[in-house]
Amino acid sequence: MPHPQSPLHSGFGAASTAHDVIAGIDLSGKTAIVTGGYSGIGVETTRALLSAGARVIVPTRDMSKAKANLDGLKVELVVMDLADPASIDGFASTFLTSGAPLHLLINSAGIMACPLARDARGYEMQFATNHLGHFQLAARLWQALKRAQGARVVSLSSVGHHSAQVDFDDWNFERREYDRWVAYGQSKTANALFALALDELGASHGVHAYSVHPGLIITDLTRHMSREELQRSGGLDDQGRPIVDLNRGMKNTEQGAATSIWAATSPLLNDVGGIYCEDCDFAALISDDEATVAGSGSLPSGVRRWATDLAAARKLWSLSEKLTGVSLG
Repeated sequence: MPHPQSPLHSGFGAASTAHDVIAGIDLSGKTAIVTGGYSGIGVETTRALLSAGARVIVPTRDMSKAKANLDGLKVELVVMDLADPASIDGFASTFLTSGAPLHLLINSAGIMACPLARDARGYEMQFATNHLGHFQLAARLWQALKRAQGARVVSLSSVGHHSAQVDFDDWNFERREYDRWVAYGQSKTANALFALALDELGASHGVHAYSVHPGLIITDLTRHMSREELQRSGGLDDQGRPIVDLNRGMKNTEQGAATSIWAATSPLLNDVGGIYCEDCDFAALISDDEATVAGSGSLPSGVRRWATDLAAARKLWSLSEKLTGVSLG
């Protein structure tokens, strides 16, 4: 029996766009929540879901930016900040009170490679925002996800997970020196482990979860990187324009949103979850020797074993419950 991380040969690939993937999919009567749905590939994710007839709600930290980026789209904007637990609770409570089922939760928001910062609880900001905020949101929305009788939760991980597993002894950088890329990699591994654990808990209730590497895309996510740093990494050309090179996994935003949309809507995934996806397919499991190194110039792809470790996923779930004070309700 093949490993669940074996590619399906879905018929789509790196060049596929969100528009390509959602063609023929009808989401009429379905409700989707897209965090980060007003920035970067989140805008294209929102646009694709709307085109298929879904009701789309975008939790919003920056309302003026959201209104500008989503101008002309029939989307519902509701205030929420992933770094503020009370804000998450308020958003979820309002949605639950409506009694509506939640068919799709796409966790597209995130921060990357920021200087050391901590939230009000003292938690390192990349772990707190990218993982704990989304963990709390999904847990608070659990009853609405179950009510859908066939929900999917898609969390944006990254090839950045190659650089770090979750350090359960010092996830908060209290004893080791802070490294912004290690912190980012840890949070992206956490996103993959979250999907693995949520799928294990949710499958019997019709809730499946997936993690996604969208590709390498120059968006507002790279705001903590200098222009020189982006050019050295091959992300920008000499004129400062984003480079699209599918041979190196570098995509435009329409291509970047495709794997999220595929994981959220493909009929191929009706009975399976907990999988790390890339290029609109299940990613291949790779060995430590095969893992790419940032800046190596080789094609970044595949999922490392530590991001598919069910024991680590369960351990992270327990830690997350402790840190947030929230469990599936």
